Amino acid sequence: MKKFKEYLRVYKYVVYDIATIILSYYLTIWIYFGDGTTFPYSHKALWLALIFIIPGKLLLFALLGIYKIMSRHASFEDFFRIVLVVTGSNLLLLLITLFINRPFIDERAFVLVTFIEVTGILFPRILRRSMEVVNYRVKTLKNVGDKTLIIGAGSAGEMALKEMVKNDKLTNIPVAFLDDNPEKLGKQIMGVSVVGTLDDLDKVIDKIGIQEVILAIKELPKHQYHVLVNKLVEKHIRVKKLNLIEDVKSSETALVDLKIEDLLNRPVINLDNQGISDFIKDEIVLVTGGGGSIGSELSRQIFDLKPKQLIILDIYENNAYEIQMELNRKVYKDKNKHYPKLDVRIGSVYNKVRLEEIFKEFKPTIVFHAAAYKHVPLMEDSAVESIRTNVLGTLNTAKLSTKYGVKKFVLVSSDKAVRSTNIMGASKRFAELIIMNEQKMSKTSFTAVRFGNVLGSNGSVIPLFKKQIEDGGPVTVTHKEITRYFMTIPESVSLILQCGAFAKNGELFILDMGEPVKIYEFAEKMIRLAGYRVDEDIKIEVVGLRPGEKLYEELLLDTNDPNIHKTENKLIFIENGNGNDLEMKLVDDLLNNLDSLENEEVKLKVSNIVKSYKQNTI
Repeated sequence: MKKFKEYLRVYKYVVYDIATIILSYYLTIWIYFGDGTTFPYSHKALWLALIFIIPGKLLLFALLGIYKIMSRHASFEDFFRIVLVVTGSNLLLLLITLFINRPFIDERAFVLVTFIEVTGILFPRILRRSMEVVNYRVKTLKNVGDKTLIIGAGSAGEMALKEMVKNDKLTNIPVAFLDDNPEKLGKQIMGVSVVGTLDDLDKVIDKIGIQEVILAIKELPKHQYHVLVNKLVEKHIRVKKLNLIEDVKSSETALVDLKIEDLLNRPVINLDNQGISDFIKDEIVLVTGGGGSIGSELSRQIFDLKPKQLIILDIYENNAYEIQMELNRKVYKDKNKHYPKLDVRIGSVYNKVRLEEIFKEFKPTIVFHAAAYKHVPLMEDSAVESIRTNVLGTLNTAKLSTKYGVKKFVLVSSDKAVRSTNIMGASKRFAELIIMNEQKMSKTSFTAVRFGNVLGSNGSVIPLFKKQIEDGGPVTVTHKEITRYFMTIPESVSLILQCGAFAKNGELFILDMGEPVKIYEFAEKMIRLAGYRVDEDIKIEVVGLRPGEKLYEELLLDTNDPNIHKTENKLIFIENGNGNDLEMKLVDDLLNNLDSLENEEVKLKVSNIVKSYKQNTI
């Protein structure tokens, strides 16, 4: 049906353009020669010429995109293109006529023909566009929609304004611009005035009654950006931003809701991109858990760093398939760019036989070990599986890395490994100890990277809050004082790659993630960001800590330890040699008898191995 409507729209313009071309010649004859009886050329010759002229012009219009122009959204540039195409085609026609010496109308008449043809072809398109503008102005006068302030009166601000005018799904009524350039004060873009600078924000909001703000300013310092957004959120004003080109996906509109990660007030992580590139280039890279939130982003970033080969291993076939298809599409779309050979395998890291098949087949030179269970409450009731994947899986992968001569092994760890009160965190600390112990007997360089909660990952709190807000609440928080460290998925993966490049032997890398965030305040900001009032429109309910959960997460075992020091990147720290010894008899006893142990027995045995693990009695 959609294709039929599109065909009908084009068909109508084609018919109209044919009539316009014919009319332009006969109007010119009427103007030049009155009733046409004194027309010095043959009408038969004119029609013979039109038989060739009309299909030729229509084909040219189609090839140059005239029929792809959406009249309701047409711009000055689109209209100017029509003028150029019509004028150019008539100039070409005049030259052909002179060259073959077969005139069918006076050469001077081509000027008038062109003028009439341009006017006629533009008329319905300009009329349709004008009707859209009039309708929009009527809507504006009636104030049917949200009074919207655009911050940034440059090219981005103009794009945001045009999107509001063009997009029927948006109910925004742009009423004013703010811009830091005082020279723009009083000027207008499409009839909307620049009424002040960012210093006038409070005054403009109160005076006009702003309901929504669009951020369309490209070069605003990050700290100032956070202050601005938080101020708007506190005023219960909805905030959107104009997507820059690199952020836009085909399925998204140009104006998108602000993401909660835009409120993270933390310095930008600067990375040694050349060092990371040199680390990955021409290597055979294996990513375990390569279909998960972290593993798939690792695969994306590594894929662009020109390794010789990328191997993705995941136990869940759907995840593995999705990242495989995504990377294959990238190769298909950009055939001129060199990409590595991609292989995807299904299997679990705790299955040593299957895992060794993969090491034997591909002989990886770098391993990123991201395969792990991560949900704290779920693992409290499934301690055996937590240890089987997070501990035995790490042990298998580490041992095989040594056996097959892997250059570097990078373990993806968690802040929950620090003084853990849950079995998931304890299993991650256990995994750290395993690779540090393996380092003592291996030529492979082992390292672990520890970071906080990842925004947008599967099962994280942000998607949960978003769904709860969409459902009308309540938003559930386990404790009013609970805090967590947060980072984005691309940040966490970039950190992993950077630490892999830095790694030498047995280091534990930690990111300085700034101040921890109160989850309750996070929930409040998300509610306000959606344009609702906390406890009036959407309520927040405190439901109590879950099993194994603690109020505060930590990133360092001992911040006063002299072994903890900065790297070349001031936001990345290294912790060396803190409690790295494992009693292998206890480890072997646990892993060899894992299937026969009860849930609480596993926790007790782990607490005897991981000394920092203290079970939460909640």
